[in-house]
Amino acid sequence: MPEPTDMIVPLLREMRDETRRSFADLRADLDRRFEGVDSRFDAVDARLRAIEKIVKAQREAFEGESILGRYAAKEVEERLAALERKVEALEGKS
Repeated sequence: MPEPTDMIVPLLREMRDETRRSFADLRADLDRRFEGVDSRFDAVDARLRAIEKIVKAQREAFEGESILGRYAAKEVEERLAALERKVEALEGKS
């Protein structure tokens, strides 16, 4: 039977090799998982960009309608003011 001191170095080498293999397997597994997470984040980012485009388009459309509404209201006010002046002029003649 070999001496215990002669067995220590080979056992330590085996343990070191096994530890290296385990860490390599762990690294590979983590890399795979992170790639999956990265691809999911990319998909979420793409969806978020699409939603932001929709919100921006809706905001621009609303602002455009709001400006159009102001112009229409201003035009109505001007026409009402003109009608009021005409009525006042007609009342003044009577």
